[in-house]
Amino acid sequence: MKKLAAFIDSSLFPELAAPAFLIAIFVLLISFHFAASFITRRRYGRKKPGGGLQKMPPEAGGSWPLIGHLHLLDGPLPPHLVLGQMADKYGPLFTIRLGLRKAVVANNWEVAKECLTTNDRAFATRPKTVGLDRLSYDYAVVGFSPYGPYWRHIRKLSTIELLSNQRVELLRQVRESEVLASLRDICKEYHRKSTASTGATSLLVDMKRWFGDITMNTMHRMIVGKRINDSSGDYENEKKALKNWSELLGRFLVSDGLPFLRWLDLGGYEKAMKSVAKEIDQILQEWLDEHKARRHLDGEADRVNKDQDFMGVMLSILGADDAEIHRYDCDTINKATCLAMLIAGTDTTTVTMTWALSLLINNKKILEEAQKELDTQIGNKRRVTESDLKNLPYLQAIIKETLRLYPPAPLSLPHAADEDCSVSGYSISKGTRLLLNLHKIQRDPCVWPDPSEFQPERFLTTNKDCDVRGKNFELIPFGSGRRMCPGISLAIQTIGLVLASFLHAFDVKIEEGMALEMEEVIGLTNLMGSPLEVLVTPRDPVLVYQ
Repeated sequence: MKKLAAFIDSSLFPELAAPAFLIAIFVLLISFHFAASFITRRRYGRKKPGGGLQKMPPEAGGSWPLIGHLHLLDGPLPPHLVLGQMADKYGPLFTIRLGLRKAVVANNWEVAKECLTTNDRAFATRPKTVGLDRLSYDYAVVGFSPYGPYWRHIRKLSTIELLSNQRVELLRQVRESEVLASLRDICKEYHRKSTASTGATSLLVDMKRWFGDITMNTMHRMIVGKRINDSSGDYENEKKALKNWSELLGRFLVSDGLPFLRWLDLGGYEKAMKSVAKEIDQILQEWLDEHKARRHLDGEADRVNKDQDFMGVMLSILGADDAEIHRYDCDTINKATCLAMLIAGTDTTTVTMTWALSLLINNKKILEEAQKELDTQIGNKRRVTESDLKNLPYLQAIIKETLRLYPPAPLSLPHAADEDCSVSGYSISKGTRLLLNLHKIQRDPCVWPDPSEFQPERFLTTNKDCDVRGKNFELIPFGSGRRMCPGISLAIQTIGLVLASFLHAFDVKIEEGMALEMEEVIGLTNLMGSPLEVLVTPRDPVLVYQ
């Protein structure tokens, strides 16, 4: 009880200081404990016809009264690492308690395959959480929408109209021009410093920021037709808002497991979510108003050719402003869908490129081999283009190995059982949440020899036919089944083009005596905790990028 009180005092109420209030809340929590236990038993402990309780996967130890395992997922270690440690003790499928809710955690590819094939329909929906409620336009963002008519409609629209091979190819020039512009910025800064009296032979570059700027500008042009630096909004404020959005959505909140405590807003998270949601909505609404004004001026003529960015395409498809689709108005659907594209296309690709370059810097022989492939296939007379990527198998292997070791979302977005089902011989009740620990699945020593080692060559030999598109459950960084990410092709193209172009143009190293700390931090995506500042020096092909 003393430990529970300390947790409530230090972890759940960082902004509250009144001891009397804390004591009152503590007494309230304890008084609810027996009622919560009864409700949980009723919900998850249904009796079989022959008597006895349904068999659930083993429950991990370390739970506390009422809050269950929530205190273990509050940091400092990211939840996927905590759950991975539990898997070593409790096996490939175990149960945790998130307040009144129960969740099963899948930790190997066999269990994941059963969940996403045999039980794909049963686990096709999403649970309702405070974060999804506040940060996704009341579940209008397609990745967070419950399974049903609205999700099917918007998913089909996104896949066919926004992320089709034709649309991605149509915007290929946008991606190539943004990469070229960013490389030229480095070249200009390098030559400016090298011609100064400092005599510098290399340039220090913040690669996290550089990767982020490329992806932000690329996605902005694809979504709204202009670079972020050309828009009227504040670039740094938008980046901060998106970062806060991702961090808040990746948190396990006490009120998600104990809904009757939501009104207390423990820790002030819901207040922060409202603020971030308002900031992002203002940005999206500004873009939408600009599109509507431009369409009004342009008229109807040749509108199809002009609406090549995502928001314009959505305006053409959704029709009248006052129309509704499954209770959402068209403006909300447009903003929510563009937000989904923005988040999925910036944060995840930036994270993957950051980990990839970090791994290469720590493995110089692999870095040299990647540049050797680029020199052989591209030479020093021209720039890298997206059409070259299919001829760079070693680079593709590096990307796959990076996604294996550091999947963008190491703990998949939660699924929820829409009906009773069975997994690995265990009975799973309707309403139970499902978490796929991709970090643990993709480092399984039974599948991957030396699972924590960076070995791209494995994808050129024993795992040559293993892909990331949801068919090989040993490697599912983008998920699988109904809820698989529809933007895989766009992500792979963008990551490949940026990495290939950068490594083709520059040699890279870190400062002498420095070491990269491969630390992961809490968030919706797998953020790298330490900075990634590197020294870059132009290579022979740099002339073609000037």
